[in-house]
Amino acid sequence: MKKSLVFLMLCIAVTVSAQEPYQFTTQIDLEATPVISQGRTGTCWSFSSTSFLESEIIRLTGKQVDLSEMYTVRNTYPKKLENFVMRQGKAQFSEGGLAHDVMNSVQHYGLVPQEAYLGLTDAEKSHNHAELVAVLKAMAETYIDNPARKLSKNWKPATEAVLDIYLGEQVSNFSYEGKTYTPESFRDAMKIVPEDYVTITSFTHAPFYSEFILNIPDNWSYGSFYNVPLDEMMNSIDNALQNGFTVELDCDVSERTFSSKDGVAVIPKNPDNTIKALQGVYPEMDITQTFRQDEFENFTTTDDHLMHITGTLTDQNGTKYYKVKNSWGTDEARNANGGYVYFSEAYMRLKAISITVHKDAVPKTTAKKLSL
Repeated sequence: MKKSLVFLMLCIAVTVSAQEPYQFTTQIDLEATPVISQGRTGTCWSFSSTSFLESEIIRLTGKQVDLSEMYTVRNTYPKKLENFVMRQGKAQFSEGGLAHDVMNSVQHYGLVPQEAYLGLTDAEKSHNHAELVAVLKAMAETYIDNPARKLSKNWKPATEAVLDIYLGEQVSNFSYEGKTYTPESFRDAMKIVPEDYVTITSFTHAPFYSEFILNIPDNWSYGSFYNVPLDEMMNSIDNALQNGFTVELDCDVSERTFSSKDGVAVIPKNPDNTIKALQGVYPEMDITQTFRQDEFENFTTTDDHLMHITGTLTDQNGTKYYKVKNSWGTDEARNANGGYVYFSEAYMRLKAISITVHKDAVPKTTAKKLSL
């Protein structure tokens, strides 16, 4: 009798602690262009923000357009190099960037479709910027280490020449679907107005309902962020998705509980479940504003990657997840869910550095406080 009771209790314990595989049900699924790979580049900021703009074009015009990511990259590198050189090397120079870098490029240089600017040489089939970045950085460091401490007037045209060789020459006009456009007229035809987009974050080291420059490495262009309480940032994501607006996301993907291979990103309450939580449901942490701030200030949460939020799902327990489009391709061995990663609400609360949305997607109460 005692043996039977012990056996029964063990069975109950195993049943209670057994992992429950994820079962997702789609709640919101907004239209987006196909998942593509950024290749061997650090230009997720351009790929994700371009995907975001492609969804905006669908929303605004009903047209599905494949925009050129590399056109934006081509127009951004001279700005990065100028910032690095004129600050005498005391600034960030890398492949990284943020959503506002794309919006700045769109404002000043317009948009072009992929077919008008591939950013590849004839022999290339995928992007690899290792050599390009090494050459540009070596040039920049040579300029600032010049013993004469005097720059020649050649550094800007030299930069343009390198970019022309590696990415292709600038585009002044092109034909698309039987019409001729400039990059600026194409931007306008797609109804994209860069000034209509805002970046929102949530940190307590700056006043809420104000603008401030968030000091993270990839904010090389010193873009401003609107600061709101965490609940309001999350409400802004939800309000956008519920009203047909997708959301651009800057986030931390360095955690072991983020996995493109498993297709989920979670924050389990018990650290012992860190790996197991990638395959099945476990209880998650309650993420507070204070904990979010602490993790940011101790560098546990860092600015790693930009992605594109296109919808929501729930698991079998009713827990909300966000459908997030990645730019690492669709190879099933490395990317589940067709290249999407499902972020739990806890993960989003903790690891979202910022979001970029159309100003009309911001809840009215928050928009009023921000004077949008």
